[in-house]
Amino acid sequence: MTVVLLRHPDLGVPADAVPALRAAGAVYAAGVDPDQLGAKPAPDVEELLAEAQEQSIVLFAARLDDPRVVALRDAGSRVIGQSIKGAGLLAAVDVMDRLRSPGGCPWDEKQTHESLRQYLVEETYELLEAIEEGDRDALREELGDVLLQVIFHARVAAEHPTDPFDLDAVAGELVSKLVGRHPHVFADATAEHHEGRWEELKQAEKRRESIVDGVALGQPAAALAGKLGQRSGRAGIPSDLFPAGTDPAARLFRLAASARRSGLDPEGELRAVAKRFAADVRAAEQAARADGVDPATLEADGWRVYWPSGISG
Repeated sequence: MTVVLLRHPDLGVPADAVPALRAAGAVYAAGVDPDQLGAKPAPDVEELLAEAQEQSIVLFAARLDDPRVVALRDAGSRVIGQSIKGAGLLAAVDVMDRLRSPGGCPWDEKQTHESLRQYLVEETYELLEAIEEGDRDALREELGDVLLQVIFHARVAAEHPTDPFDLDAVAGELVSKLVGRHPHVFADATAEHHEGRWEELKQAEKRRESIVDGVALGQPAAALAGKLGQRSGRAGIPSDLFPAGTDPAARLFRLAASARRSGLDPEGELRAVAKRFAADVRAAEQAARADGVDPATLEADGWRVYWPSGISG
């Protein structure tokens, strides 16, 4: 028994399925045009299973959740899929369509762009943490969670009553943007010429009137200051025009903006220092508990006693 999953029949039959087709006593199709494949319409589950016990069969199917596919898989059937780039993404889109359609998941059906915002932020920070920790398993999982947010928002957008667009439209705009911003790859231009025109290309593409148009003002403050420092630096604005003053906010802005101009990521650097400090706090608390001291009772000198060695205060 062999199931050949054809989500996209026009792309052809997988080469791995040819031996099974040659040895098959019967070839059926479920959810795909049987005439296109030289197959017969698939019978119901019971008849299909009964025939599979008597001879070798192949079932072409469009969906893994087809009852006949499920039954054959449970009976030990081999499943062969089309080996095409993006097949996994298409499968994820199919799952989201099912979840948002009538009879799908009630929670998923009621979500909006606004209600999903918190999850986009949370998943993005979880992805950042996986990158910082160098955890490959977590990186793969968190990339999937961020991708889910993109697919989810695109599916919600497709249901808009007056201005719908779907994931294909999102991907289409992305392709146009990437091609337009890389003339050294897709047109007759050099990499050096392209680097000098990066901001010019983006401004023309976005029809921006200001060099700070398009800067996400809702991002964390250190990242925002760094981005503004970078943008203004590319435009030739000198650092002595950064916000003046000795108050902490102005000083923080100057530090973050200057760091980004020098090639450092102020948000990432600050997060790294903050995480090291948190680790030091935990180490000091653990050391105190090992001496039978409740960390909640520690005062300044007590914290200094248990603070990890080699850390400057």
